[in-house]
Amino acid sequence: MAQRSFWKGYLKLSLVTCRVAMTPATTEREKVRFHTLNRATGNRIESRYVDAVTGKPVKDADEARGYPTGEDKYVILEEDELEAVALESTRTIDIEMFVPRHSIGWIWLDSPHYLLPDDEIAEEAFAVIRDAMDETGTAGIARLVLYRRERAVMLEPRDRGIVVWTLRYGDEVRDPADHFAGIDREKPDAKALALVTRLIDRRTTKWDPAMVQDPVQDKLLDIIEARRKKQKPARPARREEPQDTPGNVVSILDALRKSVEAEKGGKRGRR
Repeated sequence: MAQRSFWKGYLKLSLVTCRVAMTPATTEREKVRFHTLNRATGNRIESRYVDAVTGKPVKDADEARGYPTGEDKYVILEEDELEAVALESTRTIDIEMFVPRHSIGWIWLDSPHYLLPDDEIAEEAFAVIRDAMDETGTAGIARLVLYRRERAVMLEPRDRGIVVWTLRYGDEVRDPADHFAGIDREKPDAKALALVTRLIDRRTTKWDPAMVQDPVQDKLLDIIEARRKKQKPARPARREEPQDTPGNVVSILDALRKSVEAEKGGKRGRR
């Protein structure tokens, strides 16, 4: 069942414009969520803002936004000041430029949204923009106000629609060189590399969404259903943690050889 659109507006490229609708591509609606209860009464617990020093509740009219400038020091901003810097919510995705589709690293991608034409008249213009990006291997770059903030977005063709990715801000992405610089640059042992390559080949299969199902979610639902029926839920078996072994080339090669031999007669393999 198609989701209701949470955003409607226009897709624009130069003089070509069409009506479009957008909806988030992901959802957490099916996740198990809990309320905090008073165990003694079974009633829900309310959250309230209290003064951190006096412990007294704070009225809504007395709540303010503060930016920390030091220990117990804040600059308070009023609501009209915050509204003054808020961006006007435009309803047009104006594609400003194009980049090679694979030139934007995965780390810049934030949240995906499905974009589709909003009426039959828009389908032709929408299809022309979508197919042109697909043929040229490019993605469109635009700016859009979403979730009360202006975001740079990337548009890429996907099947009969377009996926709109919000992009992370520049100060949100850390430089990998700062974290990976200390890793040894020497190439691994050639024999070990060959054995791991064989293991990868044996375990390579087609992608299936079932691979990323949430086992905790399923177990929680089983427990909840058992409690509803006043039954004692079965405790899941604990996984055995691997034991630490001396890290040397000989032991690694020996373990890899045994791994490859063990999988020769196994069921793993390409599908």
